[in-house]
Amino acid sequence: MHILTARVGEHNAVVVSQKTLAELMKCSRRTVQRAVDVLVQDRWIELRQIGENGTVNAHIINDRVAWSGKRDGIRYSLFSAAVIVSDEEQPDREQLGNQQPLRRLPSLFRDERQMPSGDGLPPPSQPFLSGMEPDLPATNQDDAEQ
Repeated sequence: MHILTARVGEHNAVVVSQKTLAELMKCSRRTVQRAVDVLVQDRWIELRQIGENGTVNAHIINDRVAWSGKRDGIRYSLFSAAVIVSDEEQPDREQLGNQQPLRRLPSLFRDERQMPSGDGLPPPSQPFLSGMEPDLPATNQDDAEQ
């Protein structure tokens, strides 16, 4: 329980694999399973499985997760959690720390609007119909010759 509560932060859950939890507790996975079973049975935590095999779980502390009503045949729960991953479980372990930075998504604050930027797309290949030209600022030919 101390391992989980020390890592929950401002969330109400910790997502961690049994293998990583065993490393943090310095014990076997079977010991982790028994300890988690006791915490669930005594209602200290709620356990929600992530994925199909049950080795990665969300350990919910101090609160039950809220479940939605069925929509499109799926019932789900949405909650925030601290996620703990171990480099031991990563397929690209040798490259960790040397990856190129991720592309950044622009973010908007409340009441802000997105402004177009960048080179834009090339002009259309189809000419404008007569009388339907875009209303863009232009210079007069006389002004351009001077």
